[in-house]
Amino acid sequence: MNKNPLLGLEAFGQSVWLDYLRRNALDNGEIQGLIEQDGVSGLTSNPSIFEKAIAGSHDYDNDIRTLAMEDKSIAEMYQTSL
Repeated sequence: MNKNPLLGLEAFGQSVWLDYLRRNALDNGEIQGLIEQDGVSGLTSNPSIFEKAIAGSHDYDNDIRTLAMEDKSIAEMYQTSL
């Protein structure tokens, strides 16, 4: 049986953090699977990660379109919880 090396890190006092976040990964269970199967214990994000998520998918298109129709500025869109 192959042991998942990510799960083995815990024995050395290390925790696995995911430096990636996208709405679809939350909605489709991908993040939950990484937690359960790979021992991911934390997530981190920053503006660059959000830029990749927004530009690299259609996950946010409808919300951005709606906010644009409400004449929200880019800064206001960024601060909005969707």
